[in-house]
Amino acid sequence: MANDRNNTDGAPPSHVHIEKGKPVNWLAWMALGLGLLALLWALTRHRDTPISTETVSTTTTSPVAAVGSTVDPTPSSTVGATTTASVSTLGAYLAGNEAAPRTFAFDTIHFATSSSELTAPDRSTVDDVAGVLGKYQQTNIKIVGYADARGAADANQKLGLDRANAVKAALVGKGIAAGRIGTGSGGAADPVNTNATSSGQAENRRTELVVVNR
Repeated sequence: MANDRNNTDGAPPSHVHIEKGKPVNWLAWMALGLGLLALLWALTRHRDTPISTETVSTTTTSPVAAVGSTVDPTPSSTVGATTTASVSTLGAYLAGNEAAPRTFAFDTIHFATSSSELTAPDRSTVDDVAGVLGKYQQTNIKIVGYADARGAADANQKLGLDRANAVKAALVGKGIAAGRIGTGSGGAADPVNTNATSSGQAENRRTELVVVNR
């Protein structure tokens, strides 16, 4: 009997054996497909959802003054602060036991050129000083007036005294006994600022309060 396997004389084989491939993993492909579908759905939903924009507005509010107080629309100068501090310092000094004499300068009490007339702010400061002196009846003071360097020396000396007397009269008008108040003049001597500028001259046209005894 002839052996087909041994028949290799150049003739083609009577049949060809084809090996079947491995089975396809359909579960993995289905999972991948579902994942892609979920991703496409999420992207589509994100695109269709309107993006809201929120505008944040900031409001600047002005400070509210307390009841019974006022708010100055412009910053106050150091003059007002110095005057308030000076009056408070005078009161603290008279309430203590520091020895006399001691000199106090009130920066708002200034005068116009060649004038000894008190302005409204000047009188307000004098009123505060009178309020302090009224609490210490044994205290005697001296008011010394000054002038800037313009003008003759004798004219400035008189102008300084006139200014001191104007402050004294205002204090007497507020109930301070005239006998407790002496006056004097420094003329243009002992300036507190330069006389080369108008602002410096204005500061030199001043009065000072000297506590003579307590």
